Amino acid sequence: MKKDGKKDVLSVLEQRITSFSKGQRTIARYILDNYDKAAFMTAARLGETVGVSESTVVRFAAELGYRGYPGMKKALQEIVRNRLTSVERIEAAKNTIDDQDVLKAVLRADINNLQATLDEVNQASFNTAVDMILSANRIYIVGMRTSTTLARFLGLYLNLLQDNVQVIQDTTASEVYEQMIRVREGDLVIGISFPRYSSRTVNAMKFAGDRGASTLGITDGKASPLQDISNVCLYAKSEMVSFLDSLVAPLGLINALIVAIGVRNKERTFQTFRALESIWKEYEVYKTIES
Repeated sequence: MKKDGKKDVLSVLEQRITSFSKGQRTIARYILDNYDKAAFMTAARLGETVGVSESTVVRFAAELGYRGYPGMKKALQEIVRNRLTSVERIEAAKNTIDDQDVLKAVLRADINNLQATLDEVNQASFNTAVDMILSANRIYIVGMRTSTTLARFLGLYLNLLQDNVQVIQDTTASEVYEQMIRVREGDLVIGISFPRYSSRTVNAMKFAGDRGASTLGITDGKASPLQDISNVCLYAKSEMVSFLDSLVAPLGLINALIVAIGVRNKERTFQTFRALESIWKEYEVYKTIES
């Protein structure tokens, strides 16, 4: 099912509810009123809750255009991630994470995010992103809220490989624009944002685009507000239904970008790190472990 931001599963249910059969209307009404709970129910559990058979629930999902019930369930979980407050997400997480098995549940979710990112990666877009970074006159990196960590990590290593990188500090809105006042055509602005999306990051990307700069988005999918304002988007999954999102797959994607840039400039990378090793040794940056 192809959906834009205004055509999520809840919007479809609201529009089509009068055309559903009695059993389907029961399912639809429950989901509309309790989507945060329905998002984590099995088809059998949802059917039992509303008083219909499991097969009715499965057929209902298929009629909406999803590839079985798991497709609809995933769409509902996306809504949970994008709409719910942190407190509401903690409540929703109670249905999926066992208090006695948090470690394994979180690690499994991270593994799933990495696998989903690997399965859906677009190599052509990735290669284009590397070209954009290498050819830019100046690079600005914007990442607010939890994405600040990702922006600083990318900036740290790009600064080692290139001398044209600036990480925009997460300060007041006006100061963000002041840091980007000289952005222009030939520059590249990298925006990093994952649900719940930062308005400052989105607005900074629009600001850059209006001034002719190229824009590269690093986000979680095509429903992201970065999608329509970026020349190229790279996607990494960050699904974690709790008060925080997983940054494991996004960090893996950023690692791949950094390595690819280093590989494309092998000689320069070698010279840079040879010089750095000499500096680190001279100034005892790292603790020497004696055997």
